[in-house]
Amino acid sequence: MTVKPETLKTAWQKRDGPLVLTTVDTDGMPNAVYVMSVKLHPDGRIAIADNKFHKTRSNIQNGSRGSLLFSAKDRSAYQAKGAIEYVTSGPIYDDMLTWVEARFARVAVAVLHVEHLYSGAENLA
Repeated sequence: MTVKPETLKTAWQKRDGPLVLTTVDTDGMPNAVYVMSVKLHPDGRIAIADNKFHKTRSNIQNGSRGSLLFSAKDRSAYQAKGAIEYVTSGPIYDDMLTWVEARFARVAVAVLHVEHLYSGAENLA
C-alpha cells in the first residue's frame, strides 16, 4: 500500500521539532537516530540526508525497512513506514545538496518510500 501524497503532505505540514528515523540490523536489533535534514518530495517520498549515519547506513544497505516518527504542533504524532533506498548520486542526491548546508557531510540520501502512515493507532493510508 502506498500513502496518498496529499495525506502525507497534510501531516507533514503540522510537524514540529526533530524527527526520529528507526532501522533494524540483520539480527533484528533496532537503531533510532534523530534527523533534522529532511524533505518531503511532491511524490510522497521523504529524503533524509546522511550527515553522520553509521549504524543506520549499514542497516539500510543491508535491506532494512524504516520508520520515521515526527510530532506535530498539536501534540499528535505520526509514523511514516516503508522501504528505504540509499542514494549516492542522481537527481535526488543533487537536490539534497541544495537544501543541506555545505558544513554538513552530505554523504548520501536515505529515501523513505512511505507505504504506511499512522497517527497513533490510526492508519491514514
